[in-house]
Amino acid sequence: QVQLVESGGGLVQAGGSLKLSCAASGSIFSVNFLGWYRQAPGQQRELVATFISGGRVNYADSVKGRFTASRDNAKNTVYLQMNSLKPEDTAVYYCRERTTGVWGQGTLVTVSS
Repeated sequence: QVQLVESGGGLVQAGGSLKLSCAASGSIFSVNFLGWYRQAPGQQRELVATFISGGRVNYADSVKGRFTASRDNAKNTVYLQMNSLKPEDTAVYYCRERTTGVWGQGTLVTVSS
């Protein structure tokens, strides 16, 4: 059983930064199968960033150049550094393990204008 726990959300002004963490535990094969998603109020959940082959990261167009995903295999943790935040980045951010489909509980990010 995989468990995912996100942290690091909060309230920030537009232009500010936040760093989210997702700690994985249980029967996790690799943090390379983790990804970040978000769901804004009244919107569908969408991909933010996922790790793909070759150590690369696939980013949503809306966050390219502003968000950076990274991982610490030893700690079974992935991170999402979010810079130049915009009000439209306001959402609940989730971590997901794609081989099992397990989701974390999410962490709320609110960006004020």
